[in-house]
Amino acid sequence: MSEFDLVIIGGGPGGYVAAIRASQLGMNVACVEMRGSLGGTCLNVGCIPSKALLSSSHKFHDAQHHFAEMGIKGNVSLDLPTMLAKKDKIVLDLTKGIEFLFKKNKVTYVKGRGAIKSASEVVVDGKETIKTKRILIATGSDVMRLPGVDIDEKKIVSSTGALNLNPVPQHLVVVGGGVIGLEMGSVWKRLGAKVTVIEYLDKIGGYMDAEVAAQFQKILAKQGIEFKLGMKVTSADAKGKGVSLTVEPAKGGTAEKLEADVVLVSIGRKPYTEGLGLEKVGVKMDSRGRIEVDSHFETNVKGIYAIGDVIPGPMLAHKAEEDGVVAVENMMGQKSHIDYNLVPGVVYTWPEVANVGKTEEELKAAGVDYKVGKFPFMANSRGKAVGETDGFVKLLADAKTDRLLGCHIIGPDAGTLIHEACLIMEFGGSSEDLARTCHAHPTLSEAMKEAGLAALGRAIHV
Repeated sequence: MSEFDLVIIGGGPGGYVAAIRASQLGMNVACVEMRGSLGGTCLNVGCIPSKALLSSSHKFHDAQHHFAEMGIKGNVSLDLPTMLAKKDKIVLDLTKGIEFLFKKNKVTYVKGRGAIKSASEVVVDGKETIKTKRILIATGSDVMRLPGVDIDEKKIVSSTGALNLNPVPQHLVVVGGGVIGLEMGSVWKRLGAKVTVIEYLDKIGGYMDAEVAAQFQKILAKQGIEFKLGMKVTSADAKGKGVSLTVEPAKGGTAEKLEADVVLVSIGRKPYTEGLGLEKVGVKMDSRGRIEVDSHFETNVKGIYAIGDVIPGPMLAHKAEEDGVVAVENMMGQKSHIDYNLVPGVVYTWPEVANVGKTEEELKAAGVDYKVGKFPFMANSRGKAVGETDGFVKLLADAKTDRLLGCHIIGPDAGTLIHEACLIMEFGGSSEDLARTCHAHPTLSEAMKEAGLAALGRAIHV
């Protein structure tokens, strides 16, 4: 191969988006991906297939439990193989779509495992050496393992195995009350499984706003998901027909046994840097195994860059995409940046949960004087019309300047609504800016306007 301006190791959201943007800017680009298909964890075994199953299972659950009250009668049954096949077809179509985009943008796609030989050389599968002016590491993250619990992707599964369970387990135990565990737990609960979530902390949702997390747990419990909070799993025996778990209080206490057909381990993810040769070339990493970079995403080794899950910041596909764009634009002399405080997060259960900016807990800890504007979907006309009234919009604004500091939503289409707040905050806007923006009626978006009005002390519909 001829020498490249940029070689990217990893073809996930960060890597492939960076490759396309770099090509648009005039670089000769190669992307090395070991999976054999582009899109990374997100597209192949993460965001996309899980959302396909969340959508299908939601429709199935609605048909079983809510269609009759709408005047739609008739029995439905589950065809799990067809549901799983539909999910796989969606993934295949999208991965092929990225290959098409690579061809369209003249990005060279190299299948194989990339490793760094020097700041100007990448070796593929230990054989072929590619010369390059710059290297961008975009290898993403891997499943975090739990001591004493061996994942076999059959009875003890990671998020990957949880996408392909067949038949539906009678009892699914989810270890970890974060985004992945709650989403996959919701899928299998809707399809007929008993679901128990074991969480080490005394709340679900990790760093989610505490008020939202409490409401979220109540709604999920109402849907039938059981929770064991402040608990940890110390061992798992999968020798029998199912799995026998030993569970004990996180702060110490009497252990108990819990039987399950399948156990999903979803306690987080860790940077995937194995086999990259970082130690050989002297790339610095922090105590958590993340690659250290500067504001332009360059490591301490000149010419080697890193983005996405392998560096500090939210482990989210869209964050990785923005990292990639900013990194290659700065390589070409542009003044690009990303503010991680404005990266939204979404949990795609139903109702959805979305957030951007600071939580109340963070503002209190920082000593910021703030005000709250809340509006419930129960008082939203569109929510009432479509039977989606769980949850609320919560805005946090500076008490003196009214500048919007955070937004937290639990409710229908929260993942779409959150972007109103993202845009306002991107331009340094206020709750009044949101309140004075005319919103179509009847829409769920009106809840955003009403929350803005509430922050000003003049909500109309509550």
